[in-house]
Amino acid sequence: MEYIVIIISAVLVSNIVLAQFLGICPFLGVSGRVSTSVGMSAAVMFVMTLATIVTWTISTYVLAPLSITFLRTISYILVIASLVQMVEIILKKISPPLYQALGIYLPLITTNCAILGVALLTISKNFNLLEGIVYALANATGFGLAMMLFAGLREHMDLMLVPKGMRGVPIALVTAGILSLAFMGFSGLVK
Repeated sequence: MEYIVIIISAVLVSNIVLAQFLGICPFLGVSGRVSTSVGMSAAVMFVMTLATIVTWTISTYVLAPLSITFLRTISYILVIASLVQMVEIILKKISPPLYQALGIYLPLITTNCAILGVALLTISKNFNLLEGIVYALANATGFGLAMMLFAGLREHMDLMLVPKGMRGVPIALVTAGILSLAFMGFSGLVK
């Protein structure tokens, strides 16, 4: 039951993008098309889950026993940067079109505060490794859900007649705000 609460909370109630406002750069930058959103979501899911496993292990077995938890953030950033480089190399080999479609936003996963935020929240919430993995997967799923919903809305808006002053970023920000308000409706779902 505890894992179900973690999943529902991370995906719907406290969505990493729409409620905690982490990971806004790729949310706004890569959400122009559903296809690139799916690819970015998969990359974020892989990096977020792997980063959570590695950072939890480092924090639990290295930083805490040595009483150097003040190095947590910098060590997490190094781990995340390394993992993103690995994902970039793998995507370049496996799926060059997806690699090209993601463009500059793939290296931006390195500085994606959603990944760092989930790694830090896993430790601050005192999750064990399995709870941390579930929490990371659920947050990545929530990130992907928000990205794909927003990308679908943006694709639909491209077909609509939008006033000239609202085209592009302004209407995207208004839509993101409305989507965030819609997710606030889930706030009473779990305690």
